[in-house]
Amino acid sequence: MTHLISAQIRHTLCDVSNKTKTPHLGSCLSCVDILTALYWNVMNIYPDQPMHPERDYFLLGKGHAASALYTSLAYRGFFPIEDLYQHGSTGSRFEEHPGIHAPDGVETVSGSLGHALSLATGMALSKQLQGANNHFYVLMGDGEINEGTVWEAAMFAAGKRLSNLVAIVDFNKLQGTGESTDIMHLEPLEEKWRAFGWHTMRVDGHDLSALVQALEAAKSIQQPVCIVADTVKGKGVSFMENDNNWHYRIPTEEEVAHAKQELGLS
Repeated sequence: MTHLISAQIRHTLCDVSNKTKTPHLGSCLSCVDILTALYWNVMNIYPDQPMHPERDYFLLGKGHAASALYTSLAYRGFFPIEDLYQHGSTGSRFEEHPGIHAPDGVETVSGSLGHALSLATGMALSKQLQGANNHFYVLMGDGEINEGTVWEAAMFAAGKRLSNLVAIVDFNKLQGTGESTDIMHLEPLEEKWRAFGWHTMRVDGHDLSALVQALEAAKSIQQPVCIVADTVKGKGVSFMENDNNWHYRIPTEEEVAHAKQELGLS
């Protein structure tokens, strides 16, 4: 069932990009399975009461993948799927990076990258001090962890032993200007997070069962958890996979139809 949902979300992302002429499709496609695992299998959410005090929190660090978050929320029932076609239009709640008027279910703005983990550590510490049971999930791109603020937050979270905080790195190996490991010395990524005091796991970021298993296991670990998810930029559409042109390219109608066929939806 969730595999079908991932396919539907991927096709909608392609269609919205075509019709609204909004970019970052490759970055959106790489994190779809992570979002599906979280919103359909792991997180405690209330689509009809998005501010419910017992909800879990998802914070999107890689804000340029906002369309992936909006589309997941729409399929999960936070608002109508048709609303997604407002994406990027003047005055719309569906900005290319989530803004202060973002739709229901979006927990924070995300313009400049590298701030979501810092924000989540403060929120998680607050809930921990209150004895609340909310969990916090932060999705970051591998290019995003170039930012020094990420590592300051990592030290803080480990120092406070925030067992209600999970960071997920969408490790698709590409960022806007090239290959991530050529731009920064990222590997061994798990060892870096472990050295900062986090429990670490590494999974196939497109294996829904492995993702759910890792995210469920994280709930019982008494320290912050980092899941390094190996992903493919443009995942699911053969002519987009690992092609960094799709960081900015917009698909044609013919390419959207081709993608739909490859995703098994036609």
